[in-house]
Amino acid sequence: MTDTVRTETVLEATGLSVIHQTPAAEVVALADASLTLAAGEFVVLIGPSGAGKTTLLHVLGGIQQPTSGHVRVGEVDLTTAKEADIDRIRRDEIGYVFQSFGLIGALSARENVEIPLRLRGAAADQREEEVDRLLERVGLAAHASQRPNELSGGQQQRVGIARALAGSPRILLADEPTGQLDSATAAAMIDLIAELAHRDGLAVLLSTHDPSILERADRVLEIHDGVLTAR
Repeated sequence: MTDTVRTETVLEATGLSVIHQTPAAEVVALADASLTLAAGEFVVLIGPSGAGKTTLLHVLGGIQQPTSGHVRVGEVDLTTAKEADIDRIRRDEIGYVFQSFGLIGALSARENVEIPLRLRGAAADQREEEVDRLLERVGLAAHASQRPNELSGGQQQRVGIARALAGSPRILLADEPTGQLDSATAAAMIDLIAELAHRDGLAVLLSTHDPSILERADRVLEIHDGVLTAR
């Protein structure tokens, strides 16, 4: 746990439901979920496979629209905003770390991290400076020119974190980022993510199966069959 003082709410979700219609029946992936994330807060989301963790993160990140409910980031409601505003929030305010790394195999570590900065239209010198800083931050400055298949799983995930941080988002959503890593590498990854929250003021929501991560959290949320509760 941390003594970090959290005051600024950067994300607020209310009444989120996701219902899939199938020939057999309705499938409830998310049921009336509500939560807030504050700057500097490290929140961990736990639950078994298929419980709704990824669905919740996708909805919060503007990747998927809910059947009902609202997600507000700043003054923008992602469930009612125009597509251009949703794209802007996803580009400027939210960093997303994927369990499967999500790197582009044909690009180097540097080029993968640079993608969000290019999308933001950053100048070449700004991109170079920012990428250098981020790769140094995640301990991969010496691997900038290597492609994903030349990196270990832990190194690939660090590239993914650096890419998620490009452009200084206020929110980091991490979908089981340690799921494919050994215990030592996973612990180092959690150290880095917790530092980003507690030192840099990032609002972090991280889903996991790993109970050892819970002691690092400021809050723990639990999801079962789409129902979200505080633990």
